[in-house]
Amino acid sequence: MPAQTPAPVPDAPLLLVEDLKCRFEVSKPFLNRVIEREPRRWLKAVDGVSFTIDRGETFALVGESGCGKSTVARLIVGLYEASDGRIVFDGRDLGQLQSEAERQRIRRRFQMIFQDPFASLNPRWRVERIIAEPIRVFGLLNDDAAIRARVGELLTQVGLSPADGRKFPHEFSGGQRQRICIARALANNPEFLVCDEPTSALDVSVQAQILNLMQDLQDELGLTYLFISHDLAVVRHMADRVGVMYLGRLVEVADSRTLFENPQHPYTRMLLATIPDIKMEGKRHEIVRGEVPNPITPPPGCTFHPRCPLVNDRCRSEAPHLLPTARGHLAACHAIEEGRQ
Repeated sequence: MPAQTPAPVPDAPLLLVEDLKCRFEVSKPFLNRVIEREPRRWLKAVDGVSFTIDRGETFALVGESGCGKSTVARLIVGLYEASDGRIVFDGRDLGQLQSEAERQRIRRRFQMIFQDPFASLNPRWRVERIIAEPIRVFGLLNDDAAIRARVGELLTQVGLSPADGRKFPHEFSGGQRQRICIARALANNPEFLVCDEPTSALDVSVQAQILNLMQDLQDELGLTYLFISHDLAVVRHMADRVGVMYLGRLVEVADSRTLFENPQHPYTRMLLATIPDIKMEGKRHEIVRGEVPNPITPPPGCTFHPRCPLVNDRCRSEAPHLLPTARGHLAACHAIEEGRQ
């Protein structure tokens, strides 16, 4: 008798990521390693990341380029395979799904919006075929006329015309192509969208249009977002909660308003100091110093310690854990734990 599927808990988060790890081999070819007597080398792109996302929430991951936030996004949607850890969606562990049909049922409930809209669209397909592909793959509709009508609805929903379905991607501007990507993401009626820097390739004025569209769709359809970005101004506009990543680890998690008004971790403070101060209030900011270490050979202890103004001997030898702070944040910092801020 097959095992019964556990019923989801109503108050449980829609997405649970627990101790997620992903590493990539960056070794030299086998013969070179034998001749030079070198061991295999691994890059820890994601190293023990844990967070939750509630239904209807926007959770953002921010950090410098190479911190692992896009890798987390690709792990969640199944483009990469995790080395360790769990990804639980609506009570179902994605790593424990047995049959392909079961995986398809779960995968239909989330989609991804990529950073470069042109690179993520097939240049040889017309827009109507691009948007209709998820509908056909998941078997949501079988009648061609019904599919065309649904594609027209989706194009209208994202601010385009149904007649645009006859065009090719190269006939649109960057903002219009991103609207097409959003329409494709909505085609299979998902509940959860992973947005991997969806506005970073667009002009500032177009960014605002796309962000407003995403917020309107979230309110209208009850969507849940994982929002990946390095633009802190965009994150402040979009996110309910924010996770700050550095070298594959979360160093701080807090609700958006609290994090931007009162950041705790030294790295978060340095990131926020890069935002231009239009009011010219004369606030003292931490200067971002140093470079991101080589992720193949990260520093021992706290990986941020070579750039941290609060470093001591413990930071150089012992890796901090993500712990609650007195201000309601989660932070991985010995200085915060010891009150040395």
